[in-house]
Amino acid sequence: MNNKVSKELANHRIAQAKEDLEAGNLLYEKNFYKSANNRAYYSIFHSIRAVLALEPIDFKRHKDVLAYFNKNYINTTIFPKPMGRRIQNASTIREDSDYDDEFVVDAKKTKEQLDTAKELINLVEEYIKSKN
Repeated sequence: MNNKVSKELANHRIAQAKEDLEAGNLLYEKNFYKSANNRAYYSIFHSIRAVLALEPIDFKRHKDVLAYFNKNYINTTIFPKPMGRRIQNASTIREDSDYDDEFVVDAKKTKEQLDTAKELINLVEEYIKSKN
């Protein structure tokens, strides 16, 4: 994959992340917290994949995407270390929201996930610009 295609893919993925975040915010406003958590997580996930598109590298499993990003971008402080914990938290909450029938999430926790997604989008956009 050439550099131009990698940047186009990165931009496509960040656009998807923004769409997921917007959907999450709309769901949050309607008090659909489980669904909003799902969209917040996918916003985070697509943001991470936007970064990986610049290498270019990708994985089939979410846990592999997250582990690679953590190892190569969080642990090396390309992205702030606290963001790594927030991403892991969002992944856990998304899994619980999607698969645990008894999981209850409140507005505060959901807002935290949406805020994490928004912050990561901003960081990723800065990173992509720095690579141009």
